[in-house]
Amino acid sequence: MDGRSPAVCLTPSSPKKLSFDDLLLEAGGFGRFQVLTLMILCIPRLILPQNFLLHIFISSVPSHHCAIFPNELMGNLTKEDLLLVYIPREVDGAYSSCKMYSQPQLHLLHNNSEVTANKSSLKSCDQGWEYDHSTFISTTATQWDLICERKWLNSALATFFFIGVTMGAICIGYLSDRYGRRTMLLICYILSFVFGSLSAVSISYTMLAVCRTLCGMSLAGLSITTVALSVEWVDMRHRTFAEIITGMFWSVGSVSLALMAYLLRDWHWLLGAVTAPCLLGIISIWWLPESARWLLANGKVEKAEAELARCAVVNGQIYEKSSMNKRIQTLLEHRPPSGSPSYIDLFRTPALRKLSLCLALIWFGVASSYYGISLNITGFGLSMYLTHCLYGLIEFPAKLGIYVLMNWLGRRWTQVLVLMGTAVCIGANMIIPMAFGSLRSAVAIIGKGFSEASFTSIILYTAEIYPTIIRQNGIGYASFVGRLGVSVAPMIMLLEDVWLILPQTLFCCLAVTGGLVANLLPETQNVQLPETISDVESKRCIGADVYCGRCAAQE
Repeated sequence: MDGRSPAVCLTPSSPKKLSFDDLLLEAGGFGRFQVLTLMILCIPRLILPQNFLLHIFISSVPSHHCAIFPNELMGNLTKEDLLLVYIPREVDGAYSSCKMYSQPQLHLLHNNSEVTANKSSLKSCDQGWEYDHSTFISTTATQWDLICERKWLNSALATFFFIGVTMGAICIGYLSDRYGRRTMLLICYILSFVFGSLSAVSISYTMLAVCRTLCGMSLAGLSITTVALSVEWVDMRHRTFAEIITGMFWSVGSVSLALMAYLLRDWHWLLGAVTAPCLLGIISIWWLPESARWLLANGKVEKAEAELARCAVVNGQIYEKSSMNKRIQTLLEHRPPSGSPSYIDLFRTPALRKLSLCLALIWFGVASSYYGISLNITGFGLSMYLTHCLYGLIEFPAKLGIYVLMNWLGRRWTQVLVLMGTAVCIGANMIIPMAFGSLRSAVAIIGKGFSEASFTSIILYTAEIYPTIIRQNGIGYASFVGRLGVSVAPMIMLLEDVWLILPQTLFCCLAVTGGLVANLLPETQNVQLPETISDVESKRCIGADVYCGRCAAQE
């Protein structure tokens, strides 16, 4: 084992213990009940990308220049002539977006090659701007003139939203472990609809920023509760399949956002359109079961029995209450008391402490590089709608590929591979000349596929690593760190004013760091989900840095 002493199992002679997977098998295993549950959980996966990637379109900055108000003497000049005498040109020949001449430069009508004449007479746009409305009717940038010196306010809208997601991941992760997955999912649906609707009718920048922040907090709950429920209702053999199926709907949501943005060119209507599906989510809660794993972990035996009985009936299995009750009691007898879960538990014990620190670095790298690629949809020679659509379409083969890789290489090496692939694509586009638009587009799309694969992999990986009693705390914590990475991504993009490739350099380095740290994680493929903190600690072997497969098999 890399030159070290061989791993020794801590409990080599332990008899096989009853697990929740055994209860699932008695209730029909992976059947119609699980399929229906996963289909319901696809609704939030459809909603999330439409909101998380929304700022690409609603905060887009169209071409603009200072507003021109010519005097009567120049009323016979064409639009192009007015631009020539009022708006200076940049080094690349394009008209300036933020400056104009304090006095019209009429001599340029006779010799327009003197584009640098009288630059000392430049001033800022003190009478507003004129925007190109060929792509967008209205965006947040045009609504409140969030351009030039105020462009950071436009980027800050996405940052405010993801700060909300960050806070929501922490708060709702804790509340979900305390009060249940289904309850918090319903609350988050309602809040997402309310704050999303208020965002769509915002009459000021402050109102929009506050509503989007609160909407982000609510949507974070949809994200983390969906992951927990989809993992906790399936056995170990179908966990990868469950994550890939629900993850496909993330890609559907991403592609549909491009179509919605193409059809709805006003940011108010687009925001309303991505909020409307929350109503469908609220209705779907009626058929969604609570996690029986969570119910048992929190001593709610009768409710857990009811959910397992429902599972058996839907799966067409003969349900024997006395037999199920006996097996549940046997399962509970082998579990130590867990107490009230908290985020402190993520760092209280050695194994969990190491896992939590590693996952933090990986999530930050995965999330920041993913959104770094997603937010950069211009400069490839294609329309932003087509580029975003292709970004979404590449996710389908990426998810199919990740399904194969995770079953073949396992979770750890798959995570390393896809993060390194993301870094290579980001790095390649930094050195490919701008003139090769088609090649840059292809590399960017492949990089988006790798980044989506890394996101899909780490979501499942995190859910498998943390025990049921603190799983939502763990996912909430990991999501919190990831959203920090997402929150800074729009700000990192502003660094292109310092050095054009600086943002992509940072995203590349973060992806590489995440890939290297992923190699330190334990392998969880074909290992039963840990239920308590002691499960995580006892499944480690002396002299090993990974979960011991023999230990897990003997339990």
